[in-house]
Amino acid sequence: MTKRIALLTAAAFSALALAATVSVPASAESGKMMKSSGDTVMVGGAPMYPSKTIVENAAKSKDHTTLVAAVKAAGLVKTLDGKGPFTVFAPTNMAFDKLPAGTVETLIKPENKAQLTKILTYHVVPGKLEAADLTDGKKLKTVEGETLTVKRMGDQVTLIDAKGGSSTVTIPNVNQSNGVIHVIDTVLMPS
Repeated sequence: MTKRIALLTAAAFSALALAATVSVPASAESGKMMKSSGDTVMVGGAPMYPSKTIVENAAKSKDHTTLVAAVKAAGLVKTLDGKGPFTVFAPTNMAFDKLPAGTVETLIKPENKAQLTKILTYHVVPGKLEAADLTDGKKLKTVEGETLTVKRMGDQVTLIDAKGGSSTVTIPNVNQSNGVIHVIDTVLMPS
């Protein structure tokens, strides 16, 4: 009986080792980005397919449910589903959680749609900018009209907003059919 258990245990560990060797993708520095086939990146537990739009992909990420709800409340789904190309700096749910209590709930009310739209469009830059294009000191004019300033140290990209706040890119270069998403850890604020 002991020999049988030992064989079953060895078989189980072998199967696990084989599965890990075959299916574990390379992790990024943040531990959240995982490459799978081609340019497909895992974000929020879901594959982000380069053949799908920004909205189609973001809607599948469990880390971006607040952003998707805000985009819907602002009426920006059709725009971000459009041809583009767009560069979107996509705050995670945890980024929205950093805002003062009640901020998100207040912003998604219909009477605050203009303010919500201003904040969301401040996270969008016309054109497709890969991480390599985000050079130190570069000024990015957002769709909202104000600028973001890029700070770069090695591979780390940080964005400085109009109020002097900063947000770090945690997952760069998530390619979409109509642009690129860079996941960020803090909501950016226009003046």
